[in-house]
Amino acid sequence: MKYQGKNSILSKSKAPVLCGEVRILGIDPGSITGYGIIDTNFNQKQTIIKTSGLKGIQNSNKLQRMPNDCIYVASGSIDLSFKKPFHLRLKNLYNSLIDIIKEYSPHEVVVEKVFFSKSVKSALNLGQIRGVVLLAASSQNLNIYEYSALEVKKAITGYGRAEKRQVQEMVKRILFPNFNTHVLSFVLNEDASDALALTICHMNTIRLEKAYKMASMQYK
Repeated sequence: MKYQGKNSILSKSKAPVLCGEVRILGIDPGSITGYGIIDTNFNQKQTIIKTSGLKGIQNSNKLQRMPNDCIYVASGSIDLSFKKPFHLRLKNLYNSLIDIIKEYSPHEVVVEKVFFSKSVKSALNLGQIRGVVLLAASSQNLNIYEYSALEVKKAITGYGRAEKRQVQEMVKRILFPNFNTHVLSFVLNEDASDALALTICHMNTIRLEKAYKMASMQYK
């Protein structure tokens, strides 16, 4: 494997086992590209998780609807910051993503949208990295979905302007409710956590869409 930081502490299965289960691969493009994989069932009901423990989130006593049956599969990162020509780093990214897709057999891929960057050069580089991510996923005939950072934060914490650490904390609460937070700090780096947040956002979005559709059909 060319990718680094692979973590699979709860499940080493390469394909979903339960009927109707979907495997989602989240990818957070960047100089260190994070990835995260979960199994879920879009037809399952949602539970309610309190966000009151997260400091700084507006309306912190508000209950946030989140899924309770998503299963962590794996996560990690692909480091593109090493000193090699950029085209070789992109090649390594592509090969690493193909390896991950073939190993874990996801059904859907979720990628973060990018709206701004600190400089023209970094924007161009990030655009090329995203292009490689989209190419790798589409070359394996996978469905691709995109969400903005604001959409992800709102789906995870209930507040679109939440800080990154607050999103990371909620990801841990959702995926690892019984694990020690200090242990998880070694398991989930920042980039992997962002990628897992994408998968949870997508899962929650699809479930809400299905719920609205079913509700509208009942009133017709």
